[in-house]
Amino acid sequence: MHKPTHNTKAMKAQALFIQAVTLHQQGRLGEAQALYETLLKSNARHADALHLLGVIAAQTGQHQRAADLIAKAIAINPGNAGYYSNRGNALLALKQYEAAIGCYDQAIRIQPDFADAYGNRGNALQSLKQLDAAVASYDRAIRLKPDYVEAYSNRGNALQALKQYEAAIASYDQAIRIRPDHADAHHNRGNALHGFKQLEAAVVSYSNALKIKPDYDYLFGLLLNTRMWVCDWTGYEEQIAGLKARIERGMKCSSCFTVLTLTDSPAIQRKAAEIWVADKHPAKDVLGSIPKRARSPKIRIGYYSADFHNHATTFLMAGLLEMHDRSRFELIGFSFGPDRQDEMRQRVCAAFDRFIDVRDKNDSEVAQLSRSWNVDIAVDLKGFTEDSRNSVFSYRAAPVQVSYLGYPGTVGASYMEYLVADRTLVPERSRQHYSEKIVYLPGSYQVNDRKRRISERIYTRAEVGLPEQGFVFCCFNNNYKITPVMFDSWVRILNAVPGSVLWLFEDNAIAATNLRKEAEQRGLDTKRLVFAKRMELSEHLA
Repeated sequence: MHKPTHNTKAMKAQALFIQAVTLHQQGRLGEAQALYETLLKSNARHADALHLLGVIAAQTGQHQRAADLIAKAIAINPGNAGYYSNRGNALLALKQYEAAIGCYDQAIRIQPDFADAYGNRGNALQSLKQLDAAVASYDRAIRLKPDYVEAYSNRGNALQALKQYEAAIASYDQAIRIRPDHADAHHNRGNALHGFKQLEAAVVSYSNALKIKPDYDYLFGLLLNTRMWVCDWTGYEEQIAGLKARIERGMKCSSCFTVLTLTDSPAIQRKAAEIWVADKHPAKDVLGSIPKRARSPKIRIGYYSADFHNHATTFLMAGLLEMHDRSRFELIGFSFGPDRQDEMRQRVCAAFDRFIDVRDKNDSEVAQLSRSWNVDIAVDLKGFTEDSRNSVFSYRAAPVQVSYLGYPGTVGASYMEYLVADRTLVPERSRQHYSEKIVYLPGSYQVNDRKRRISERIYTRAEVGLPEQGFVFCCFNNNYKITPVMFDSWVRILNAVPGSVLWLFEDNAIAATNLRKEAEQRGLDTKRLVFAKRMELSEHLA
């Protein structure tokens, strides 16, 4: 009886490996995994088997296992660019962005024309808010691979974050030309068009994305909200019913901020918030618990916002910050918004004992910094509004975390202990629909600044387009907050009060045109709607 030669063993191992790869390519991951593991039992240093076992781990959501397995493959064969690239992808999924970039850089050093490594490197840079560097990485990927759809789409996202909307739209257009059914490109193109105030075009892009992928996360509500921005109420009741039904089933159909504008059901609002938080900002324990510390002479409060400049939140908040009792409280401002050095920026900087610009830090780093400053109470002024960073609080920035002012709805998160409100905002009967404990302020929860400047200009009715006679009803809310039922009520009131007019804010010309059409359909003379353009705050107050 002859013993198998080394050559025979190698041939059998190679055949087994080819079989495993074939199963892997067919999507039969469990069977492929079993064969890779069999190979490794006879040869623990089979680098390709280790690598592809790691790829399967990544494909099944086991990203740490993937990173560890591929690291072993790299230790055996450090000259394979694909190993580094796939380990970078696993680290990217783990949000270890700097480490991921290190892997992509090594892959590129080994293989300078590695387009995918450049593309994914751009994704990691974008996650670190290094947007210009991300665009440069995508550009290099596209030069190497001119039909690289994902690079065009992701490049559009980076340009959009830089508020370069026209360039972003052009990038999405190129992605769509290459692959017309690329749902992400259509969706993100809609976002850029929305930011560029081309709202009707945004509706078209969102609709295209939804046709391609009917269950696209959070798009159903976004499309409905965008139609509300232009006061397009076609099929409104049916759409709202569909939204509620999807949320009740636990579907990721709408951001919770959008839901707040579309339904007044607190139960639906809470459910939407819980779905959003569980998906986007779940509680994270990687920083560990905050140890108890000795009592300090002062309670240290951190305020966190992107709006410490000439912004509605700061116009309300500035006086409050200045009026804290400094014998009992110390204030730290954590700013992750633009440093515009305008009037309100300078005022709030002076109001804080310490003001820290954290734009260049990720959410975990902001939470860690907050802990290092021994913040006792973290106050989130953003909630789910634009440029919010809820994950800072998911890492636990302070022993006590509070939601205030910017977003008066529930955030549906276990790590946010309190919401500051009043009994008009959150009646006692509604408390069950808030995950937070409610801190009730007397009167109104909404602080205001007594130092607000009001222009001395005295306007005439004619200057703002109002008739010389007649009662003026006003609503200066954004147009997307106007619902058909509300508008029905307004028209009934106007018809009951001869000579009266309704003075509305005009966010965009399409909304004004559609509201005039809605008025006409209800039998109201469209001349009784008067639209106000946006103006300087001091002039508006005058």
